[in-house]
Amino acid sequence: MKKSIELYKDNLREGLNKYTRKAYLMLPELDKPRILDIGCGSGVPTMELARLSNGQIVGLEIDQALLNKLMRKIEKAGLSDRIKTVRCSMFELDFPDESFDIIWSEGSIFKIGFEKGLKKWKRFLKPNGFLVVHDEITNTKKKLKYIPNCGYKLLGHFLISEDIWWAEYFRPLEKRINDVRKKYINESRALLELDNEQQEIDMFKKNPKSNRSIFYIMQKK
Repeated sequence: MKKSIELYKDNLREGLNKYTRKAYLMLPELDKPRILDIGCGSGVPTMELARLSNGQIVGLEIDQALLNKLMRKIEKAGLSDRIKTVRCSMFELDFPDESFDIIWSEGSIFKIGFEKGLKKWKRFLKPNGFLVVHDEITNTKKKLKYIPNCGYKLLGHFLISEDIWWAEYFRPLEKRINDVRKKYINESRALLELDNEQQEIDMFKKNPKSNRSIFYIMQKK
């Protein structure tokens, strides 16, 4: 049951790849770029970046279970020659300076902090390289100031509204949870797992606007 919910979440995230594509297409055309995807999770954006860029991707994640899912996707898609995985904390990056044309971070920079992430990750970008961050809505004005202060040029940014998150992720997820709940009505352990899944949706409902998010597209000066 839990696996089916996780698989459905991945399917919903794939539906959100249109925003990954929108952000990527705001970059200038690059020839087979080398990309670091920080906090790649099970690799939904990672796989999309491989399709978009025709480049070499490194997916970095601390959770081995999520990396295992990504590795299965890579093998199934026949992309083992272009996508590599690294189990590593974003606090302990160990790459040579100026290794990447693009650093990509969807939903992960909050763990290290926006300003700190911009500062620490900059050295891994090639001259005039690009940083793309998908982050929560909080402190947007401060973050827009951090970008030039940390040595980047803002190429653009765009909002993913609470209406989009509800329509394209949380509402269909809640429907699936309710449908699965009917099948496991007499299984207390399964129902408890479903209750845990429901908590994220309930938090969204309490304050939808706090769940808006923003893509920032930046270039290293």
